[in-house]
Amino acid sequence: MAAYDAIIIGTGQAGPALARRLAGAGWKIAVVERKLFGGTCVNTGCTPTKTLIASAYAAYLARRAAEYGVTVGGPVGVDMKAVKARKDAVVRPSREGVERSLKSLKGCTVFQGHGRFVGSKNVQVNDEVLSADKIFINVGARAVVPPIPGLEQVPYLTNSSMMDLDFVPPHLVVLGGSYVGLEFAQAYRRFGSKVTVIELAPHLIAREDEDVARAVAEILKEENIDIRINSKVVAVAKEGNNIAVTVENAGTKSQVIGSHLLLAIGRRPNTDDLGLDKAGVATDARGYIQVDDQLRTNAPGIWALGDCNGRGAFTHTSWNDFQIVAANLLDNDPRRVSDRITAYALYTDPPLGRAGMTEAEVRKSGRPALIATMAMEDVSRAYEKGETKGFMKILVDKETKLIVGASLLGLSADEVIHCILDVMYAKAPYTVLQRAMHIHPTVSEFIPTMLEDLAPLS
Repeated sequence: MAAYDAIIIGTGQAGPALARRLAGAGWKIAVVERKLFGGTCVNTGCTPTKTLIASAYAAYLARRAAEYGVTVGGPVGVDMKAVKARKDAVVRPSREGVERSLKSLKGCTVFQGHGRFVGSKNVQVNDEVLSADKIFINVGARAVVPPIPGLEQVPYLTNSSMMDLDFVPPHLVVLGGSYVGLEFAQAYRRFGSKVTVIELAPHLIAREDEDVARAVAEILKEENIDIRINSKVVAVAKEGNNIAVTVENAGTKSQVIGSHLLLAIGRRPNTDDLGLDKAGVATDARGYIQVDDQLRTNAPGIWALGDCNGRGAFTHTSWNDFQIVAANLLDNDPRRVSDRITAYALYTDPPLGRAGMTEAEVRKSGRPALIATMAMEDVSRAYEKGETKGFMKILVDKETKLIVGASLLGLSADEVIHCILDVMYAKAPYTVLQRAMHIHPTVSEFIPTMLEDLAPLS
């Protein structure tokens, strides 16, 4: 049995960074990876999808070239083999860089294979058993495959297998109208696919405010994406070379016939084959590892970081998990999960940047609040670039003057949101941002202007 100071299972965003910190502190580390170094973000998530979205945006903008007085000469074409090759060329150095950095890290031994607990301090990889007093689980998550009648009889795609496509599906049917589904839907529509999105909830991106969801839906509909909300998929079946999706809406059934089917209805943690019972690690009903405010499990000496702990499903939350654990273990800095503010983006075009509470959550809290909104068509930078879709809104606690939430849908919203987020972290009143002088012409310069027009949330 090989003994280590720490074992890290999984090499997503949290694992490699933690390995470097621990090794730098003189710990003897074992890192276990069963498949692709870098986890979801590098291989099937952020890096490849945003690379694809960039190619789709180039195609979209090229088709609009005449609006800018630019002649491109003939119809705009998409070479999906070249698109995929570009995506692969972006992903490969990231994945190989993670692997190379771990294998060359002094004090770190890398084991390639599936790691399973065989005791509270023991992990088996292939035929070898490793032991350590401290074990960190960073195994990520994967796409949910729902129990839809007939699904086992038809081919389907997930966010992972979408990375292998080097052609444009004639008609892509997307089950799920949230972040993953909508990003793929818009990208492949711009590549040339006919696209239908089927969503069970009353509106897209169910966690967002209805006005935000409606605006996103309108943007997608303008690109001729077929949006079906309040729609339950009750069966799928092969129909020749196509796939027939039977949908029920308000008691009425209909069919959508597509060439390819993408499942994008959620994620599930990769915890069902870890032997967690052997270590006494508790999970919730969905399989997420239960952790406290400093990411410790109920089992002494075992932590869970990243998507598998259910405390965030983003690369940035996984990275922050690493920071929290490292700060507590090495820096005598008692950082906590509850200190962070909810923040994320939807990378449709235009993007949605989110921070803090939604308007619905603010209303539900019952606190006196102020709200300010602005249409993107009133933002000069957006008007100049010909990208005026969307709107922005900010919510403020009336009594404390603290910003409690923001939803920015529009040009550069994924970047602009940070000027709001940073003020929220500083716990500064909105007047600090209101009185700031921002650069013209930018989207950010209109945030102070918006805050001059705060009005009671009725």
